[in-house]
Amino acid sequence: MPRPAGFFTFVLHAHLPYVMAHGRWPHGMDWLNEATAETYLPLLRVLRRLEETGRKAKVTLGITPVLLEQLRDPFFAEEFTAYLRQKTEAARQDGREFARTGERHLAALADRWVTFYEGLEADFEGVGRDLVGAFARMQEAGQIELLTSAATHGYLPLLSRDTSVQAQVKVGIRTTTRHTGRAPRGIWLPECAYRPRYAWTPPVGTRGVEEPPRLRKGVEEFLQENGLDYFVVDSHLLKGGKAIGVYLDRFEALRRLWGQFAEAYPVRPETGERSPYELYWVASAPRAAGPVAIFTRDPRTGVQVWSGEHGYPGNGFYLDFHKKRWPGGHRYWRVTSAKADLGAKQPYEPERAAGVIPEQAAHFAGLVRDLLQEHAGRTGRPGMVTAPYDAELFGHWWFEGPDWLEAVLRRLADDPAVELATCSEVLDRQPPTTVITLPEGSWGEGGFHFIWLNEATEWTWRYVYEAEETMEGLAREFATREDPTLQAILRQAARTLLLLQASDWQFLISTWSARDYAEMRLANHYHDFVRLAALARRHGRGEPVDPGEWEYLGLCEKRDNLFPDLDPRWWAAVEHPAT
Repeated sequence: MPRPAGFFTFVLHAHLPYVMAHGRWPHGMDWLNEATAETYLPLLRVLRRLEETGRKAKVTLGITPVLLEQLRDPFFAEEFTAYLRQKTEAARQDGREFARTGERHLAALADRWVTFYEGLEADFEGVGRDLVGAFARMQEAGQIELLTSAATHGYLPLLSRDTSVQAQVKVGIRTTTRHTGRAPRGIWLPECAYRPRYAWTPPVGTRGVEEPPRLRKGVEEFLQENGLDYFVVDSHLLKGGKAIGVYLDRFEALRRLWGQFAEAYPVRPETGERSPYELYWVASAPRAAGPVAIFTRDPRTGVQVWSGEHGYPGNGFYLDFHKKRWPGGHRYWRVTSAKADLGAKQPYEPERAAGVIPEQAAHFAGLVRDLLQEHAGRTGRPGMVTAPYDAELFGHWWFEGPDWLEAVLRRLADDPAVELATCSEVLDRQPPTTVITLPEGSWGEGGFHFIWLNEATEWTWRYVYEAEETMEGLAREFATREDPTLQAILRQAARTLLLLQASDWQFLISTWSARDYAEMRLANHYHDFVRLAALARRHGRGEPVDPGEWEYLGLCEKRDNLFPDLDPRWWAAVEHPAT
């Protein structure tokens, strides 16, 4: 067989904030139920079908630690099963109503929803209600590679303390290892956000005066020190040019907000010296113990999926995301056209939607092959096309997305010019030869921190920064005490800080998709932290504690009971300080 021109992998990032015991509908537990029903189980189904045909998908799949904790919680299994049965019954009720009014096509679609949710329940029971275990078995079989992430998806470049970055990374690795049985080699940095080493000044003050700059470690230093080999970046961080924002087309509020600030984020000139089809080592410290590799998002394949104007999910025959029939929430209409309002949406035709997938899959697979052959012809060596996406795009936002993924993977698995390989496999076979530095940025609109730090979210960072400073002080004073009760308080305070740091809250505020919920969650976690910190000080210093405070601790431990193996000492000091 001819030698492949290069390698390809989908890098899928599965993440949801911690919603257990924090609401159900419209915001809360049903987010987790929806994502599992529409994305995680369908993705597992795709991987199993490929395995049955003897093909290896070689998908590089990141499941955030906070999501792993939720998917493995016994409460989730009960809630999810009830959710599936509720959706099944709602579809049956829709079908009866459509039949009564003579809408036979819609009645048939309702029957399809019944079949869909009954099939999901059978799949869930078939894996012993343990999705994480099923994905771990896929990893052991060589079908996928599992990545870690920051513990609660904290936006690392904006966290104010190196101890916070250290703890997010350490908790993430420990949690992923505990749930999957294998230490991860790669990490998905939340929002692909990176910051190099430099003298950093907080963008938001907490004391009413400007703080002096202080030397901060580069994000990659924390990864290297904790045994991680690589992370994923957006192409504009590697070679300049316009960032392909991944969220603007989904959120009208974000488009309006971006219009106010776009001029503040000029496009960095593009350089032709670096290629997204090559691997590089990254190091921003002058005497780094060892660099970490990067895989770069390919912009030419990325725009085929992300772009609202050119992307595959916008095809008029695909199921429309926004128009739903209540009270069940099922969807019976198709996209129709990009500019069609909800009243103009036409009924969904599953067969016509299915007919679109092979053509789009062939186009994408052909583009991957062409890019790799162009690179090999230009350089004389195999290249790498990395295609990173939010996992929830496939199935949740784009209902036909899992079938499209399967069709693409089948084509590429059968193409002798392309070799499917996980990131670690490529890194082992073709390690980088060049060490580079990267600028600060993310894969968000403008390529920087705009979505997470703007006029609507500045107040949230004041809460985060105050709590980070407090946690560091608590850990320095109490983390080594041999007092089980004190350690329990510190662990709960640390969990609460991690939840407070989740980047989801700023994202939801900026997009207005669940603004009230996000503001409430962030404020509640902040006030929980303040109260727990006060309890730690009183108990740690031998002062009397009101019985109600112990009850409050128990309530927090029951409600937010994730990350059982975190270590408060991670917040006391940075293992290798920047010097």
